[in-house]
Amino acid sequence: MTINRPGDLDFNDLSVMDRETVKSALRRGATRREVMGYLMASGATIAAAGSIVTGASEALAATPKKGGQIRFAWDVHGPSDTLDPILFTSSLDYGRGRLNYNNLCRLKEDLTVGPELATEWEANADVTEWTFKLRQGVEWHDGSKFTADDVIYTMSRHLGKESLSKAKVLVASISEWKKVDDYTVKAIMAEPNAELPIILGTFHFKVVKNGTTDFQNPIGTGPYKLAEFKPGVRSVHNRNDNYWNTDHEGPYVEQFEAFGITDNVARVNALLSGDIQMMAQLDPKAASQVEASETAEVFAVPSGAYPTISCMLDKEPGNNPDFVKGLKHLQRRDRILKVVQQGLGSVGNDQPVGPAYGADWCQAANDPVTHPYDPDKAKHHLKKSGVAGAELHAAEIAPGMTDICLMLQRECSKVGFNLQIKKVPNDGYWGAVWMKKPMNVSSWNMRPSANIMMTLAYKGDAPWNESRWKNDRFDKLLGMARAELDPAKRAEMNCEAQKLCSEGAGSLTPTHRAYVDAKSKKVKGFPRVPLAAFGGMEWPEFIWLDA
Repeated sequence: MTINRPGDLDFNDLSVMDRETVKSALRRGATRREVMGYLMASGATIAAAGSIVTGASEALAATPKKGGQIRFAWDVHGPSDTLDPILFTSSLDYGRGRLNYNNLCRLKEDLTVGPELATEWEANADVTEWTFKLRQGVEWHDGSKFTADDVIYTMSRHLGKESLSKAKVLVASISEWKKVDDYTVKAIMAEPNAELPIILGTFHFKVVKNGTTDFQNPIGTGPYKLAEFKPGVRSVHNRNDNYWNTDHEGPYVEQFEAFGITDNVARVNALLSGDIQMMAQLDPKAASQVEASETAEVFAVPSGAYPTISCMLDKEPGNNPDFVKGLKHLQRRDRILKVVQQGLGSVGNDQPVGPAYGADWCQAANDPVTHPYDPDKAKHHLKKSGVAGAELHAAEIAPGMTDICLMLQRECSKVGFNLQIKKVPNDGYWGAVWMKKPMNVSSWNMRPSANIMMTLAYKGDAPWNESRWKNDRFDKLLGMARAELDPAKRAEMNCEAQKLCSEGAGSLTPTHRAYVDAKSKKVKGFPRVPLAAFGGMEWPEFIWLDA
């Protein structure tokens, strides 16, 4: 834990993870003076340390309880559901992964990175080599010991042209991983990468056991053990009573069951009736219905997540620049934010980085937007394109996604363009439609930095470059920014990259959105990491049932 914020903090200012660390120390018998000394060594003032310890002592009166079952439902599932981290695609995959596995590093609520299976790390002077010290005493679910061999096997699966990893583009600068000893590994870089620990805290870099090939029944080191997994149906996870993390008393819940309910109304009804205790992707228009309930509540986290319409530039009609530009000028960005998202988010600029990224977001490149609503310009470009009509495949993969598509269809009709909307089911969408149909929809989680986000979604050779946009200057900027340690220079590179993306990529990104989920009032203890539904999927070992 690092208390590096100014001012006199109190207990409630800390993240859920840090609060649990302080409470755990008191439970184990540490004195008030010892805990205050620890906090001050981490940067807290005397006043802040005293306030934090007082708050922790009071919070112990509401100690989390162990036991119970939680059933949670997501908006998308299908036969492509997987427990292989390198193939994760949906938020449901991410949640199951967090139940079963651990990362080397853990992303916190303020998007700084902390230890998990690695206890410490350091880079050489030019960030071309990273050394990771691994946690000792960790056991896999089968009782065997976690060692460096597991890390080398896991990380090597992301390397090379033959790798199937959806995130291999993020670690393409790594030439090899080396074992130093049983609890030390090194990443040897072909190019500098100052963000490697942050990258290793993201969803696809869960650590799997050395030699694992069966991901139907994989074991992990995580807070829950897999009991059942049927892709497209459900998974069941039982508490790991031998979990290594002694910084808190979790995991608390006895069992989780995870599955999909793709219909928004049915998902809300299941929550309100008590059939489920957690539901992802609450339609903001249904928030008042949930808040009126005596048993359920909205769980919202501001974020840079975004819905988007993708025109694939390597297929007709997306390969016509005037066609894409015409559609971009027909987006009612302000109206989508106000009506569809109920004001929960911010206006987008056809590129993935929004104001939630803080200093990584470049106001000069995004305000005003590159393609403002302008029916006359839209009509001009669509006529110039020679394209008479197009078909957009749409699924409700994010709250309001269908409404966004229908709004674009109405705007197209006003300028004489025939945009047909083909509604398709959520079930199996990511495997059967996304990046296969010339025009499709997508929904992206926020990533911990602008560079990681743009690399995953827009780098020329990225597996998830959904609009198939290629720009050599953009790719070069990403590499330069990863190697740059001067924040001012890195900001300049981010600005230029965002501008190139909004001007040239085939994405219609009208807004960024908050994560809006819903849960039973009995479920407590959620972290608020803004990278995915339900606090970045960091909840499995922290939440508990007040039943």
